[in-house]
Amino acid sequence: MGIYKQGLNRKQQLMFPPSLDELVEEDNVVRAIEAYVDTLDIFKLNIKTKKSLIKDGQPAFHPKLLLKIYIYGYLNKIRSSRKLEQEINRNIEMMWLTQGLRPSYKTIANFRKNNPKALQTIFKEFSLLLKNLKLITGDLVAVDGAFLRANASKNTLIMRKTVKKDISKIDEDIKNYMTLLETLDKEDKNATNLKISKEEIDKLLEKKELFKKDLDMLDALGKEQHNKTDKDATVMSKPAHNLMAYNSQIAVDDTYKFIVATDISTNGHDLDQLHNMATKSKAITDNPNMVLTADKGYYSTKELKKCIEDNIETIVPPRATAKTKKIQNARFSKNQFIYNPEEDCYICPNNQKLKKIEKQYERNGRMLDIYRISSSYCKICPLKQNCLSDKTPNKQMYRWEHENLVDEYSTKMATPEAKAIVKKRGSIVEHPFGTIKRALGWDHFLVRTKKKVLGENALIMFTYNFKRLLNLIGIALFKKLCKAIKENDLTQIREEIAAHILVFGVNLDYFLEIFLFLQNIPKKRRCL
Repeated sequence: MGIYKQGLNRKQQLMFPPSLDELVEEDNVVRAIEAYVDTLDIFKLNIKTKKSLIKDGQPAFHPKLLLKIYIYGYLNKIRSSRKLEQEINRNIEMMWLTQGLRPSYKTIANFRKNNPKALQTIFKEFSLLLKNLKLITGDLVAVDGAFLRANASKNTLIMRKTVKKDISKIDEDIKNYMTLLETLDKEDKNATNLKISKEEIDKLLEKKELFKKDLDMLDALGKEQHNKTDKDATVMSKPAHNLMAYNSQIAVDDTYKFIVATDISTNGHDLDQLHNMATKSKAITDNPNMVLTADKGYYSTKELKKCIEDNIETIVPPRATAKTKKIQNARFSKNQFIYNPEEDCYICPNNQKLKKIEKQYERNGRMLDIYRISSSYCKICPLKQNCLSDKTPNKQMYRWEHENLVDEYSTKMATPEAKAIVKKRGSIVEHPFGTIKRALGWDHFLVRTKKKVLGENALIMFTYNFKRLLNLIGIALFKKLCKAIKENDLTQIREEIAAHILVFGVNLDYFLEIFLFLQNIPKKRRCL
């Protein structure tokens, strides 16, 4: 037994026991959390706890304390308020951070639930800090979205089309039972079978009434679907399955892959998010020459027009249309009709003009001009079978009233510079989502309703930026940064950070290439 090391006697009292501060090393992340949160103006952020306005009784826990707990938790994949409470009671780092105070899980949960706007402001202020440090330049910003699961079950979802199907099925079942009752009555069967059939009909009628109430609720809300657990969560489709989710949007700066802006959408697509994310990004970067890129899921002519009007340069590849899709039948596609801007008409493959009529047509909020050719031309045209169906008398074309913007945009997207940016987009914006969902495990939300989800989403993105900055400059330099923030002078620390990155900074692009490479390797062959 003497050959093994012996531990301390647990009951032995120490004359000079170590303090909590001695147990936490100087480069521990909790010291960075402490330093940064102490720079925040809580009253300006309007952060408050439930008890902070109560004059009588036990004093409330300081909002800074609860914010420190959450930052530490999210950095260490601990998001549950109950698990955070456990860590406070057993984790030395957390004990140091909380200075021995022990808020309950309910107090911790209420802070996140009750302060969504403050959490959004904290994320925004940190992004502005990164911009002031020149770690966010805004020269090139990439936008992307990802479905993060909502705290709601599909079992509590009401969908209009499903409810209508259920009502139709009930009506069919009632009809069958009524037929059975008539048969039993005619055959003078025993009363037991008649009673059972009537009971089944009553049950079906009760179900039908409940379904009708669901339809009435959808009508009152003006919605096609509604989740009873989280009224703002919607069904979103992935290749393998459908899920109750929110569409989390992020804009990522190309310089050091920091998240510039973030938002939440309740739509299962990105068609309406380009201008929203572009304006949020430009407000942070304050760069008049900012270029924003996104994948083809963001391509919307209405959104592009908004960006052009606000002088925001965008690079978004067009979605597949009749111009690029393979033509299943032999009929002509729209690109085979040449638009003549001088005469404002279309020239068909048979060299006939489709002239604009006075009437306009509205589709998806866009006003379309109508171009038409006389049926007398089409009737004798030798190319008719390749252009029109047998029941269509003449050819008609639609053109958006601002189609010239689309034409100019298509020309821009054909340039080598635009194609290079499109190719680079994935390496900018897909890395943060890969880290958030895989490495950090933030693939779902714990709070409910869009208002609260906006806060948790901002906390997630803030923590990502916080962790990335610590990895980039180190904790010692970060603490100096916090001191400079308090003194309201970032000039010297900005130079120190630039020098540190130049000398000690890792080659982020190199590691990013490795990450993306590993993503394409089958799981069985991955070694990490």
